Amino acid sequence: MKKIILFVLIAAFFLAMRISSAGVSPNKMMGINVVLNTEVSDAILTDLANYGTVLDVFYEINALTMRAKLSLLESIQALPCVAVANPDAERQGIPIDTVFVDNFADGLSTWNLDAIDVTDYWFDNRVVDYDGSGVYVAVLDTGLIDTWRQYFPEERIATEYAICFGGGGGSRGWVSTQPNKWEHDTNSHGTHVTSTILGYSFYGTPINGVAPMANVIPVKVLNQTGWGWSSVITRGILYVADLKENILPNSPVVINMSLSGGYLDVMEKAAIDYAISKGVIVVAAAGNRGNYGMGYPGAYEPVISVAAAGWYGEWTSGSWWYGNVAEPTNPDRFYIADFSSREKPGQDLDVTAPGSWIVGPYQLQMGKISYYFLGGTSMACPHVAGIVALMAEKNPGLTAAQAESILESTAILLTGWNPTDQGAGLVNAVAALF
Repeated sequence: MKKIILFVLIAAFFLAMRISSAGVSPNKMMGINVVLNTEVSDAILTDLANYGTVLDVFYEINALTMRAKLSLLESIQALPCVAVANPDAERQGIPIDTVFVDNFADGLSTWNLDAIDVTDYWFDNRVVDYDGSGVYVAVLDTGLIDTWRQYFPEERIATEYAICFGGGGGSRGWVSTQPNKWEHDTNSHGTHVTSTILGYSFYGTPINGVAPMANVIPVKVLNQTGWGWSSVITRGILYVADLKENILPNSPVVINMSLSGGYLDVMEKAAIDYAISKGVIVVAAAGNRGNYGMGYPGAYEPVISVAAAGWYGEWTSGSWWYGNVAEPTNPDRFYIADFSSREKPGQDLDVTAPGSWIVGPYQLQMGKISYYFLGGTSMACPHVAGIVALMAEKNPGLTAAQAESILESTAILLTGWNPTDQGAGLVNAVAALF
């Protein structure tokens, strides 16, 4: 714990130095996330008010956000009641007709699902005995686009729990709840991510998903341009953790975070620890920074982090995207994408999943159905979240540590790539569910 706190303090120090060296005035007002070493009290809030404006309080994890001058960050960090504090970290997502079925379990297989041994070639060809029934997957992302019902069965989207957190972040103010905005996204990132978990309708043709009977909870924490703040993401994580504890105590809950940022935010870290303590399993993208190292929160050890792989059979025919991946357990069939973040000292890369040329719904014009190939660890992440949902269906008491251990011990180490590139290797659903 001391090493983690020291690391965060060092990261915050260098961030402050970087901001200062970039010409930002030390008198500039900025958002600061603070984690206390004791319970929040009126006396502490009054004391902190001498250094800036307290914006929002996160009582579950004894944390708060405040707006203060950059020059006062070190003074805030030195207060006896403060465990750690850092500038609010930026995060980025890495990219009314209805569907008349309630799932796509008999849908067309795509190369990426074949690659992780969830399906085999063509239709109605799942090779695993589980489909995610009874499991909730919270997708912390940009939300869903207005026309999501044209892509997904209404039964698979847990609209009763869907929510949007916005406002706040950085130096703007406190985090607000915007209940209906989750289904009015204009970015499409969260919609594409969701399609990997559930499958989707491709102009009326059903496309299979990793966990087509799972219940997806859209939690919008990124804005319409795909950016967000750790303070807002923290609210989303705590919301899901409280759902698990108070409303869904008997249902497995998984969080998918296809987002990434430059350092481990202290409040986001505390929220992840809190969620895991409540039984939530957290999966996050490794980041798209290549050899520059992993992003956060993916690089944080308790999180199941995911790198991105591609298939050497890409673009070999016009139908390759739903073609047969011969011998998906053959480690020579796949490569690690150049953009996929590599593990650096002090970081933790766990596994790899398909994340190059993944097709799914992605609209550039609202109201006009369209599909795009996207690449990124954002696309790899929901493959693993989906497999974890299958594992949790099999074992509803599955813990985060158990899920990570099973995924790593059954992954396939890809030929010619270092563990720092791929973690334990390419995930395999059949082996993970054995």
